[in-house]
Amino acid sequence: MDFLRPASWEEALAAKAEHPTAVPIAGGTDVMVEINFDHRRPEYLLDLNRISELQDWHVGEETVQLGASVPYTKIMENLRTELPGLALASHTVASPQIRNRGGVGGNLGTASPAGDAHPALLAADCEVEVESQARGSRLIPIDAFYTGVKRNALEADELIKSVHIKKADGPQQYSKVGTRNAMVIAVCAFGIALHPETRTVRTGIGSAAPTPIRAKAAEEFLNSALEEGGFWDNGKIITPSIAKQFAELCSGAANPIDDVRGTASYRKHAVGIMARRTLGWTWESYRSGKGRGAEGVA
Repeated sequence: MDFLRPASWEEALAAKAEHPTAVPIAGGTDVMVEINFDHRRPEYLLDLNRISELQDWHVGEETVQLGASVPYTKIMENLRTELPGLALASHTVASPQIRNRGGVGGNLGTASPAGDAHPALLAADCEVEVESQARGSRLIPIDAFYTGVKRNALEADELIKSVHIKKADGPQQYSKVGTRNAMVIAVCAFGIALHPETRTVRTGIGSAAPTPIRAKAAEEFLNSALEEGGFWDNGKIITPSIAKQFAELCSGAANPIDDVRGTASYRKHAVGIMARRTLGWTWESYRSGKGRGAEGVA
């Protein structure tokens, strides 16, 4: 196994063009596990740790441009206001040591359905900026990024440079079920984001389908119910029947498997519970911001 260590982004793109099978490594929290357990043995490892711009972020007027290697700890410490859902998801990643090393680019590159960042990214809405030496850069909408089990839309000579994530314009939440409170791969996870500016709600489901997914039917139902009931304007409590239907549709969107971490039936049940609870939390936060009372979805 050869170790390639470019000193700049341009050198990294050149190395990837010359060696398309090279596996990028930054935090190494996914790649090294696979190598140590001999699940993969790449001919080349492409070390991206010397490329400083991958560890930078920029807060713009509408989006946050998050470098692919920005550690989860930095997201938690610096972007809690702009990216609350992703900050909450970052809290659930493994241990402090791994949060200091791992970043969103690694989750996207690995594209595991159990990656902690995926539900938050889907709910917030974002675009993944990738680049190759031959074709330059392009933006891939997050909804088009996941193409299969641990597969993504990257071409062989492309690298992930950053993620352009929409800044929160409303409350966001994230929930994860695991067999313990730390150092655990998700049994399933759920993210939700209210977007009052467009009067829409987006969701993200992790570890309950071959890829990270959105519960689109649930979103459409809830968007219609909130609009028809005037909830965005009147700030009323979401009725139990609406919350129940939303949860059932989220559960129905899941397509999980049985494995050592949990059964398919449990995952579908848990997704529904997380959907109802996170909807209650986010809507109460939205209502509180409008100066309403303190009641929430039961």
